[in-house]
Amino acid sequence: MSKAVRFDEFGGPEVLQVREVEVGDPGPGELRIRVDAIGLNRAEIMFRTDAYPDKPTFPGSGLGYEAAGVVEAVGPDVTGFAAGDPVGVVPAFHQSQYGTYGDHVLVPAAATVHRPASVPAEKAAAVWMAYITVYGALAEDGFVRPGDHVLITAASSSVGIAAIQTANRIGAIPIATTRSAAKKQQLMDAGAAQVVVTDDEDLTLAIKEHTGGAGVRLAFDPIAGPGVEEIARSVAPGGRLVVYGALDPRPTPLPNAQGFPALSTSTYTLFEVTTDPQRLARGVAFVNTGLASGALSPVIDRVFDLEDIVAAHRHMESNTQVGKIVVTVRH
Repeated sequence: MSKAVRFDEFGGPEVLQVREVEVGDPGPGELRIRVDAIGLNRAEIMFRTDAYPDKPTFPGSGLGYEAAGVVEAVGPDVTGFAAGDPVGVVPAFHQSQYGTYGDHVLVPAAATVHRPASVPAEKAAAVWMAYITVYGALAEDGFVRPGDHVLITAASSSVGIAAIQTANRIGAIPIATTRSAAKKQQLMDAGAAQVVVTDDEDLTLAIKEHTGGAGVRLAFDPIAGPGVEEIARSVAPGGRLVVYGALDPRPTPLPNAQGFPALSTSTYTLFEVTTDPQRLARGVAFVNTGLASGALSPVIDRVFDLEDIVAAHRHMESNTQVGKIVVTVRH
């Protein structure tokens, strides 16, 4: 028998339980993976609390988008993988269908990528959700150019850290925001050119100061809600506002021509990349070459054991972390 995290009702971290389960053999298009490390994401909190578009099936729902491990078995018609291959799992499926919180899991081969054996599992588990999300928004279409300013809100998350590093890799100038002054130096250490502490500073005035009045080429925001209007005032004419999350559940107004410069606005999710094989291949190449050169390097906040998944989720809900929370699996 294998171990996996399951839950039977919506609620706080305490609804998560580690149980014995039968994994079975992979079916067509699937791989069975021995999981060595799992990357946690806020989407899993939302899934657990009924705040996510995808809904669990009770009883016994699993969850989880990311993992790193080794291929144990290959399903029918799957090519390009063999038992023993070190791999990572990227978010390219619904949590209601697959989940990565376990010591052995079934995952779609299309959501699995090879990882260099030199990249340890803990580091690999911290990569794909964050860096593919950022690749699709900042690097895929070439909109952000060297020398452009990029505004990254809620920047202490794993995606925020990845955005800082990716902007620097492009040659752009990352400006990070955080509500907490305690996180300012950590974001500077992560590569931010400037950090705006929004509890203490006026964002619009700070961006004018840091950009010489020009504004940012792109604003990358996971919060949404009414705050997008203030963010929009920081975007340069012809720039872009990308909203990729919904941390603020209140309605999100559409910035209009009466009060804002000419800018484009869009929503975005990483599934636009991970479900397109060609875009995913480009994203994987971009991330792997960045990891190899050292230009991209995930920041791991804390590491928990799978048996401590409740504590790991409580820590994620505390919003005190900078970077990625990783769970390791003992075999």
